[in-house]
Amino acid sequence: MLGGSGFRKRLARAVFLGFASLGLPQSVHAQTVSAEEFYKGKVMTFFVGSGEGGSFGIYGQVLAQHMSRHLPGQPRIIVRYFGGQSGGLTLANQMQGNVTPDGLTFAMTQQTIVPAQLINPQFAQYDARTWIWIGNMAPIRNMLAVYHTAKAQSVEEAKVHEVIVGATGPSSPTDILPDLLNKFAGTKFKIVTGYKSVGDVDLAMEKGEVQGKVGFTWTSLNSGRSATWVRDKTVSILVQLGVEKDPSIPADVPLALDLTRTPEDRQLLELLCAPSATGYPSFLGPGVPQARVDALRTAYRATMADPEFAEALKRQSLDLDPIRGEDIEAIVARLYAQPTSVIERAREMLPPS
Repeated sequence: MLGGSGFRKRLARAVFLGFASLGLPQSVHAQTVSAEEFYKGKVMTFFVGSGEGGSFGIYGQVLAQHMSRHLPGQPRIIVRYFGGQSGGLTLANQMQGNVTPDGLTFAMTQQTIVPAQLINPQFAQYDARTWIWIGNMAPIRNMLAVYHTAKAQSVEEAKVHEVIVGATGPSSPTDILPDLLNKFAGTKFKIVTGYKSVGDVDLAMEKGEVQGKVGFTWTSLNSGRSATWVRDKTVSILVQLGVEKDPSIPADVPLALDLTRTPEDRQLLELLCAPSATGYPSFLGPGVPQARVDALRTAYRATMADPEFAEALKRQSLDLDPIRGEDIEAIVARLYAQPTSVIERAREMLPPS
């Protein structure tokens, strides 16, 4: 279905460096000018660690379309995608040291990227504590849901019957969380990875290639092409993923943390579910001048409060519940402060990315 991982990573790196070079500073003077003078007439590149069809891709497009108006100098923002298996991980690695720190290149990738670095440092060669977090458009209150064709229509039935679930890549929640449910709750999810986006997994469900996925939110499941799926029982919601229940989801849908069988299992699952609050996080690599960081964060907050932006997300059936970049920094710091014993156990239990 996809080429070898080594080839994909080399190709992605070459493409990434080609795009990132669009933002190379022209002179030392460019580092000292005002944010408005610097950004005027420029082209910014916004990398998204996903394909175009899923929620990450759509959030990225809408943000790029509206954020430009709120930036000093109103630079044009173009969106580039790192879809497919390990796309988010490849993007995170490139953002660490292969981007000129001038504030013309920023990125958005999966919330699991922080625990992925703690668990698989040999593959995740970055340090999210050094990134400059701009903000998050909404938390991800994910659910695991299955199509009506699956033999298992509840968590208990998924402990008896195999359910094939689609996933985008090994560093994605679509892969990690079903695997942990297998280990901690005794379910029998068979994970098929390599889809470019969660939207592609939806199509695969309809075609009968897979029977479920992690990646539904209550809003997305009750709008657009899937608006009638709950009403018509086209899908069944098996479990909520996160550190607390979402009040909009039916109360009888269990929280994954409550399915764990030991306190140690719960602690490990919390490590991977805690970043759900960061949702769709946008960030810069290290070393960007503070004046441009301030300009980007201010523009981001203004975009979140923009009625036109909110309406554009509503038309796409996407949530808007923003969090500041400074608050994401605090979440990242807490994750890096996890006990060594928890991280070591995660390394033992989870397959390398």
